[in-house]
Amino acid sequence: MNEDNAFVCVIDDESSMRKSLSNLLRSAGLNVQAFASAQEFLTNEPRGAPSCLVLDIQLPGISGLDLQQELAGGDAQIPIIFITGYADIPMTVRAMKAGAFEFLTKPFRDEDLLGAIDQAIKRRRRIEQLEIQPTQKQPSLEDEFRSEISFSDIVGKSTALRQVLEQVETVAPTDSTVLILGETGTGKELIARAVHQGSRRKHKPLVQVNCSSIPKELFESEFFGHAKGAFTGAIKDRAGRFEAAAGGTLFLDEFGEIPLELQSKLLRVLQEKSYERVGEEKTRRADVRIVAATNRDLKKELAAGRFREDLYYRLNVFPLRLAALRERREDIPLLTTHFVEVLVKELGCPKPRLTRAGIETLQGYDWPGNIRELRNVIERAVIFARGGALEFDVPGTGSSIDLASFGPRDVDQVEPEYLTESEMRHRERKNLFAVLQKAGWRIRGVDGAAELLGVKPTTLMSRIEKMGLRRPA
Repeated sequence: MNEDNAFVCVIDDESSMRKSLSNLLRSAGLNVQAFASAQEFLTNEPRGAPSCLVLDIQLPGISGLDLQQELAGGDAQIPIIFITGYADIPMTVRAMKAGAFEFLTKPFRDEDLLGAIDQAIKRRRRIEQLEIQPTQKQPSLEDEFRSEISFSDIVGKSTALRQVLEQVETVAPTDSTVLILGETGTGKELIARAVHQGSRRKHKPLVQVNCSSIPKELFESEFFGHAKGAFTGAIKDRAGRFEAAAGGTLFLDEFGEIPLELQSKLLRVLQEKSYERVGEEKTRRADVRIVAATNRDLKKELAAGRFREDLYYRLNVFPLRLAALRERREDIPLLTTHFVEVLVKELGCPKPRLTRAGIETLQGYDWPGNIRELRNVIERAVIFARGGALEFDVPGTGSSIDLASFGPRDVDQVEPEYLTESEMRHRERKNLFAVLQKAGWRIRGVDGAAELLGVKPTTLMSRIEKMGLRRPA
């Protein structure tokens, strides 16, 4: 490692741990100073400016978390790697949200700690380079990290989406297991990729497994691999998904579909971080970060006896809940624009026009298939548009019309609970006349009345004739 003999402070109340960590870091070419408590660290000024802190959470007096908060109030932004012998999930989340760089549970591997320290030192060096540029705002660790994660494939600006992305930024740099929950088509795979890209494993493989597509009899072979001759048809050695993802991330998509009788096999490798190929006695280490996703309600699955409770708690370390598209309708215009641009390139179609009426049509639908269904609807519309205005074929959009949007009314006027047939015809006539006036009585073309209303020109002309509307002289 070396990193030009960077200076690292170790704070742990166990003398054997301090000695062990100090020897390890010195063997990697780092300068080290150890402290027995947070109070000692604060009272006795370190020999230099630390590039990184290796900090135990359970300390006498001032805890590791308290020291983190104390340091966060100062000017120096020191990356902190927490170590603890207690796998306390709420405490992990609290530490990461407060700005911890990494969180390791004892016993941990030397290479995991050294890898985290290496990344922390590089982070500190980048911050120091920015600090010497007086014309630029000094970034926080959170801001500096945010610039490193790319969300270019994730489109939207809703509060629900921003909250999820903030959680991704918090958990991505750790090795914690991530559980992504959400309906079909909400973008779970994109979130899994974002978690991988934001981790120190990003240069290693991201291996995706669709758990629902694996036959029961091939489950072990698919995940753990097999040796030649292990069963009929095993004509050569084969690596499994855990081995293919070594050093990287294993994404278990639709893991809720794994049959109950096979869940114990997955649980074992997650607990022991080791496995054997089918037909082989050699034990192999599972050096992977697990990201799992499902559209099932796991608590209902637990209650019904279809999912193991111990596996659930093993996977439910850092849950991310993705909102359905109907809960983030404000993202539909951005998603639509994005998909139109993508599909025009993919399909080789002329670029169509996206109208306000079209967007209102899309926002009026509940999208049970979420973003995946939205893309399919847009793709059909792009194909049929042939460069003209997009017309979206979605069911039941008429029921989402807001009668209050038809025109101005007096402030003191109270909206009736219902409208008579005569009142409905009057409002429809008034609205149609207003649209025709806005369009200059043009029926077809860009910004024509038919496009503004989101209907076909022939349909509109039929309504005009039926209502007896005439252009004012």
